[in-house]
Amino acid sequence: MTTLKNKAAIVTGASSGIGYATARLFAREGANVIVTARRTDALNSLVSEIEAEGGRAVAVAGDIREEALAHTLVDTAIRHFGGLDIAFNNAGMNGEMGPTPGISLAGWNDTLAVNLTAAFLGAKHQIPAMLERGGGSVIFTSTFVGYTAGMPGVAAYAASKSGLIGLTQSLASEFSPRGVRVNALLPGGTDTPLAEAWVSTPEALAFVEGLHALKRRARPEEIARSALYLASDASSFTTGTALLVDGGVSINRT
Repeated sequence: MTTLKNKAAIVTGASSGIGYATARLFAREGANVIVTARRTDALNSLVSEIEAEGGRAVAVAGDIREEALAHTLVDTAIRHFGGLDIAFNNAGMNGEMGPTPGISLAGWNDTLAVNLTAAFLGAKHQIPAMLERGGGSVIFTSTFVGYTAGMPGVAAYAASKSGLIGLTQSLASEFSPRGVRVNALLPGGTDTPLAEAWVSTPEALAFVEGLHALKRRARPEEIARSALYLASDASSFTTGTALLVDGGVSINRT
């Protein structure tokens, strides 16, 4: 039995990594998927892969920082699939990294625009469509960085991602009484293209893996399964949560 049968789901940042794995998993679980990222060729390839497995997907390329894209994604869900049930606001960036006094204002603003403001814009348009359906699930990809652990040189990243947790709690308290659940997913280190900046040498990779109690990084498919939990009725009594899926990095001291 598929867990998302006939549900319509938006997945942002779907061209690679966690977004790519989640879009494919949602489709396998019966969802009709609207995928977005900046690279049209990568999105078209993803749609072809989903369709080859018998799923349904529509690609909408664009810049997640633009409110027009948030509106278009919801409109696409309504036009193609009759409404919207799930939104995985996953798109993100590392942003400008390094000693904080050297971070430019432009770098700070761009990181917040992609990681936090774009998520707000997404939810702003997604939630009214979900209310029309009688409820739904909004998921944000945050991180343990800035929540259970501090790391040097990533001030903009940490601030933007931890801001998603406050946004999650506010939206959950506002809209859960009307059937829209809102949760944040907090992965640990994951083997994705975005993570390459953190593990640019074998020594850095070994260090990052060692931070986790499981002594390894996650595969994108493992994080996708937790996104599926939050998207599905399996989490029907879960809202306003910062769900750690971090391989024990938050509690590890060995």
